Amino acid sequence: MADPFEVRMRFSSQLQHLNASVASAQKAAQYALKYKDMDEDLHSCILEQVERNNMNTRANIMYFIEHFLDLAQRDGHSDYIRMMQRDIIRVVDAVAPDDGSGAANVKVVRKVLIGLQNKGFLENQVVTQIEDVIKERGTNDDDLGLASPTSDVDMTDAPASESKSRRRPATHGLDKRQVEQRIEEDRERHKRERERIWAVPKGEDAEMNKLWEETSDFGDDDDRLLTEEGDDFTKEMEIQQCHHQPPANRNGH
Repeated sequence: MADPFEVRMRFSSQLQHLNASVASAQKAAQYALKYKDMDEDLHSCILEQVERNNMNTRANIMYFIEHFLDLAQRDGHSDYIRMMQRDIIRVVDAVAPDDGSGAANVKVVRKVLIGLQNKGFLENQVVTQIEDVIKERGTNDDDLGLASPTSDVDMTDAPASESKSRRRPATHGLDKRQVEQRIEEDRERHKRERERIWAVPKGEDAEMNKLWEETSDFGDDDDRLLTEEGDDFTKEMEIQQCHHQPPANRNGH
């Protein structure tokens, strides 16, 4: 019998190293299903890691959840689905907290919630209620400067007149490498979505059937959401970097 502590450590490590690839999500999901007799412990690992890690890792875990529940349903292990339904609000609060530190993750949350709703993992009413809560947590295009101080970066050069609520200390540091990594992973996800849309199986009338299915599952709103997610994240990171430029010497030196 596997050692429970070792199983937890291995699964936690896999969650910490998730990226935009399907392979990393499959590996973690298959591991959790392999040790489904420890489902309560492994579910608690998901909650712990989504609450402890930086913005990128939290987003990756959010994407992982949809993939994980898909495999759990195919495997016939409904307990993982039930536990995630029970704790989905806790997960959302961790990925896109109300202190603004996860503003760039709000669209990630919304996209995954829609996916879970379409697949029957979440009830329509639950998704609607959560969206009503998180709609004020995202980044406004007209107000990026207000969102950036709370997006995982300390605002050391913020104006003195700025309210304290706009200069909340970040809970997770976000360095340049993490910003570049997030942008690259978002691009990879968008590329994979486009490939999935146009992938056509062999067989008579396969193209027509595929287009019909994809029209109901992935519409213009979803495509626009993906594009806006990448654009908003890039804009927000650029503004954060501008805020962190050293102030010019008033004496001209």
